[in-house]
Amino acid sequence: MLRIVAVALAAVCLAACTKNSTAPSERGTGTSFFVTSSTSVTGNIGGLRGADAICQNLASAVGAGNKTWRAYLSAERDPSSGSRVDARSRIGAGPWFNAKGELLANSLTELHARKGDSTVFVNERGEPINGQWVGSPAPVQHDIMTGSNADGTLMTGFTCGDWTSDSTTTVAQVGHSDGFGANRDTSGSNSSWNSAHANQNCSNTAPRGGAGRIYCFAIN
Repeated sequence: MLRIVAVALAAVCLAACTKNSTAPSERGTGTSFFVTSSTSVTGNIGGLRGADAICQNLASAVGAGNKTWRAYLSAERDPSSGSRVDARSRIGAGPWFNAKGELLANSLTELHARKGDSTVFVNERGEPINGQWVGSPAPVQHDIMTGSNADGTLMTGFTCGDWTSDSTTTVAQVGHSDGFGANRDTSGSNSSWNSAHANQNCSNTAPRGGAGRIYCFAIN
């Protein structure tokens, strides 16, 4: 009798363990948005192609590499077309879900109407980004590079030379992933996830609260 119970328990444990071991990949396949866990000291991340590759590689590492990923970045000149590009035109139509399975937005309109939130704007592993939220570790890294206006269109002159420059004379527009400014201020543009303010310059992304992170969206 004891042997039968032991065998039954082992079978249950095996099923549970197998399910748990695949949980990260199962979560990853449902992920269609994240903030990059990887960082960049400068604003030179290899242009749009380099940024897209960063997104694709990070997604692959968590089991979501079967989707096509694009960086949420505007640029004055798209290398593939020679024309300007708006970040909102690069990311599909939605809906998008984070690595925790939570809904970010159903559509482009809904996406650009919302505010930053440290519990939703998480990295590809479902981890929050350092910011001004209560209990956040230091340093603040909630400045996410976008080069965009609040509606997701290009902000001319604020793209770190289309993401190829590490110069002290170029800048980039950034958003606040947690929706907070200093002292958890949400007034003005501080709550904007994609267009809060300009960084100090493109030679060093850390001052003013950055780490050279970007947003990534699956377009399919």
